[in-house]
Amino acid sequence: MGKPCILVAGGAGYIGAHMVKELLAADFDVITLDNLSTGHKELVTGGRFVPGDLHDQTLLDRLFSENSIDAVMHFAAFSLVGDSVQAPIEYYKNNFGGTLSLVDAMVRHGIRRFIFSSTAAVYGEPEVVPIAETHPCAPTNPYGAGKLAVERLLADCDRAYGLKYMSLRYFNAAGADASGRIGERHLRETHLIPLVLQVAQGVRPHIDIYGTGYPTPDGTCLRDYVHVTDLAAAHLLALAALRDGQVSDVYNLGNSKGYSVREVIDLSRKVTGRPICVKETGNRPGDPAVLVADSGKIRRELGWKPGYEDLETIIETAWRWHQHPS
Repeated sequence: MGKPCILVAGGAGYIGAHMVKELLAADFDVITLDNLSTGHKELVTGGRFVPGDLHDQTLLDRLFSENSIDAVMHFAAFSLVGDSVQAPIEYYKNNFGGTLSLVDAMVRHGIRRFIFSSTAAVYGEPEVVPIAETHPCAPTNPYGAGKLAVERLLADCDRAYGLKYMSLRYFNAAGADASGRIGERHLRETHLIPLVLQVAQGVRPHIDIYGTGYPTPDGTCLRDYVHVTDLAAAHLLALAALRDGQVSDVYNLGNSKGYSVREVIDLSRKVTGRPICVKETGNRPGDPAVLVADSGKIRRELGWKPGYEDLETIIETAWRWHQHPS
C-alpha cells in the first residue's frame, strides 16, 4: 500500500506551504493545488504542484479521478478583512464559492475527509475573553461571515453526505519555519510582526500604532500569536483524528496568551538589535481591545502542544526568514 495522498488547496501560500512541508516530513504524498493569485510556487518544498483554480470543476474531477486522495486540506482564501468590506462579492465568490466547488467535487468522488482553515473572525466582537469555541459567532465583516458560511456548509454536508471535517479557527498566525527556507510573504503586507520587521530592515520608515487608549496594561491592543509550524502540527493531529474515525468538530488555534502592540515592537527591537520608529495614530474602527483564544479544547482532545509559545522565539524565526527570503 502506498503513502496516503493529501490534496492541499492553497499550498503555495504562507500557511499552506508550511503545511506541505510538514506533511512531507510525516511521510504523506502531497498534491498542491494553487492558482498563485497570492501564493508563491517557490515556497512549495516538494510533492506535486498543480496550477489551477477551485472553480474549475473539470480540473477537480480529473484530480479526484486520477489520484487516490485520502483527505483535503483547504487554505485557498483571500484573508484581508478591510478588502472584504470593500469587495464583499469577490470575497464570497472566492472564499465561499471556491469552497463550495471543492466540496461538491469531493462529495461526487466519495472523498469524505476535509480540514478547513477557518478564523477567529467568525466570533466578531468578543463578549468574553479568552474566546472558547462555544462563544457566539457574530462576524462583523464579510471575511469572517464567509468563513462561518463555509463552516455551516460543512455541517450540512456532514449530515447529508457523511463528509467529516475539522474546522480550525486561527488567531494570529506568525513566524516562519525554523530552517528559514519558507516564511511569510504577501504581495501586500498587513500583519503586525512582518510590518515591524520591515521597519527594522529599513524597508518602511515607521510602524503605526493604531490607538493607545485601550483598556489594556499599556493602552494598545492585545493579540494572540500562534506559530505557523504549530498551526501545521494541529492540522496533522486533526488529520489523524479524522483518519481514526473521529466525528467532525471545531477547534481554536492560539497560544492562549495576549501580547500588546508595544510588546511586539519592543521584542522585535530586542531580536533584531535595530531601532524601530513608531508613529502613534488613532484607533481603527472595529479593532477589539483584546483577542485571545481559549485553546484548551484542542489541547485536551487532540493532544496539541505548541512548540513556540514564547513570542520572542516566534519573532526570531520570522526575522531569520525576513533577512534571507527565498
